[in-house]
Amino acid sequence: MSELLEFPQNWDRALVLVAHPDDPEYGMAAAVAEWIGAGKHVSYVLATRGEAGIAGLAPAESAPLRSLEQENACAKVGVSDLVFLDHPDGRIEEGVALRRDLAREIRRVRPDLVLTLNHRDEWGPGRWNSADHRAVGRAVLDAVGDADNEWIFPELLTEGLPRHKTRWVAVMSPRPTHAQPVSSASIEKAVASLAEHARYLQMLTDEPVEEQARKQTQMVTAGGVVAFELYG
Repeated sequence: MSELLEFPQNWDRALVLVAHPDDPEYGMAAAVAEWIGAGKHVSYVLATRGEAGIAGLAPAESAPLRSLEQENACAKVGVSDLVFLDHPDGRIEEGVALRRDLAREIRRVRPDLVLTLNHRDEWGPGRWNSADHRAVGRAVLDAVGDADNEWIFPELLTEGLPRHKTRWVAVMSPRPTHAQPVSSASIEKAVASLAEHARYLQMLTDEPVEEQARKQTQMVTAGGVVAFELYG
């Protein structure tokens, strides 16, 4: 990771825009904990409640469970602003409606930095990215521009949401450009945050939840950094 550039620190507010519960915890939670510990404000907006994410558990049962797990995960890293947009899990449609919802949240939070997941088809050779991640990731990049244009969604102005220009967009990507250092304390908070998604993790494997959470977090924070692809 030594070739990566330093992640910018001259900002105050960030907005995480992702598809599902657990998406922030699978990559950026240690960075979020680090930033909040430094006095920055971070908000989360999730396009879905992850209701289609647990085999054998009906969406009507899964949605409230996963929503609660996400609330608990947020508490572990210090996030207090959490919004669900209630798009259908597994069937998110990339397009104007999604862009409008995301632009609305960008104008509401007015972040200096927006973060999202990989918008490309693959995570790497043989690792296909999910339809929801692709749709949300691309829509986030478009919505950042939409939020700064008063003519694309003029109805947002009537809602009392003036245009807003975001300075940077950071993507959890297989093509990182910048590294955010994270402390051991922030890494431990990230482990605890991911472990809150216990029911989802139990579905993935028989391995204990804590061990899954620790392995994933250690992989993402190898070298004491979280790596992002930065636009801006």
